[in-house]
Amino acid sequence: MENLSNIGVIREVMQRHGFTFSKALGQNFLINPTVCPRMAELGGAKPGVGVIEIGAGVGVLTKELSKRADKVVCIEIDDRLLPVLDETLSECANVEIIHADVMKVDLRSLIEEKFRGMEVVVCANLPYYITSPILMALLEQRLPIRSITVMVQKEAAQRLCAKPGTREVGAVTIAVRYYSEPKVLFQVSRGSFLPSPDVDSTVIRLDIHEKPAVDADCKTFFKVVRAAFSMRRKTILNCLSTGLSISKERAAQVLEHAEVPPTARAEQLSMEQFAQIANAL
Repeated sequence: MENLSNIGVIREVMQRHGFTFSKALGQNFLINPTVCPRMAELGGAKPGVGVIEIGAGVGVLTKELSKRADKVVCIEIDDRLLPVLDETLSECANVEIIHADVMKVDLRSLIEEKFRGMEVVVCANLPYYITSPILMALLEQRLPIRSITVMVQKEAAQRLCAKPGTREVGAVTIAVRYYSEPKVLFQVSRGSFLPSPDVDSTVIRLDIHEKPAVDADCKTFFKVVRAAFSMRRKTILNCLSTGLSISKERAAQVLEHAEVPPTARAEQLSMEQFAQIANAL
């Protein structure tokens, strides 16, 4: 089926299958015909590559991925979309739809079973309400994937791709940079969707590191990061003392050993400084 980004075609397909948008699932379908081809290209869909898509909508991005990649496996949680996708993707022989919640799928086993011998990437238009949990689940599992290309809310993209030492940095920023190198690809206006959301979107790509960005014990590193950002207006000294349940004297010793100023704030610290604190502990 052609013209899946045409509003009239989308409405006709939805009416035929009695489908209505679910606010609870954060459903906004792309109707801008230029977005998905660009997203598929920049997301690394090409011969020899397998793609995991999270949430297919009516299959606009799925179809573009299938034109370029060897295989596309889409994980779709909404069973109401399955008959819609059977129709819209009927000509795409290299696409497989799995009805499941991506947060409950054994992705490592899925990759081994579905993409043997292929390089694997993730490409998805993520629901705003669950962007960070999905990204962190993908990153923390250390899956054999090369990159994650996703469309997210513009403000979320700014946090995810912020550079350490800037005001936009948060705990999720440091976590993303621990596992990957984030990059902003392009902006997508709110008018590119049906229904139109209240915010603009951004497409970003996370290029996965072969090994973590810094040398530190993973659990200790993230304990430090969570503690550091637990009280954004407080100094790193106070944050560590409260967040790690240690005395200020102990926190001061750790910071001195790590060569980090006790008066600094979390957003001012580099990845290496967080690692130095973790190692000092």
